[in-house]
Amino acid sequence: MHYKCTLTSRAPMTGKRIQREKRTILSMIALYEKRCPAALRDEQHYQALQQYAQKRLERCVFGEEKPACKQCPVHCYQPAKREEMKQIMRWAGPRMLWRHPILTLRHLIDDRRPVPPLPEKYRPKK
Repeated sequence: MHYKCTLTSRAPMTGKRIQREKRTILSMIALYEKRCPAALRDEQHYQALQQYAQKRLERCVFGEEKPACKQCPVHCYQPAKREEMKQIMRWAGPRMLWRHPILTLRHLIDDRRPVPPLPEKYRPKK
């Protein structure tokens, strides 16, 4: 099942960076679901995972300055979902270059960005 991008007016206002991250993760999940031999064949599971990922991106504490998730000091995913997303990204990442080269290159460039300082309200109390 191929998902259509649901980044319409129903979504909260987010910048270009977050919108691009949403498209990237949506593409990765769809590719994984469609092509990975080990993938569950439960369409609703992947739809729920995609919605969860979009919600996490919308609420990212770094906003438009967000680092790549693997470098982020704030882990906003539940542990089980985080492990599942790692598995999806490990499988889909290399294959994205052929199917979505521009998204992949932009993601690789974003991956090299320095991690911004943690927002004040998330810093440990002294």
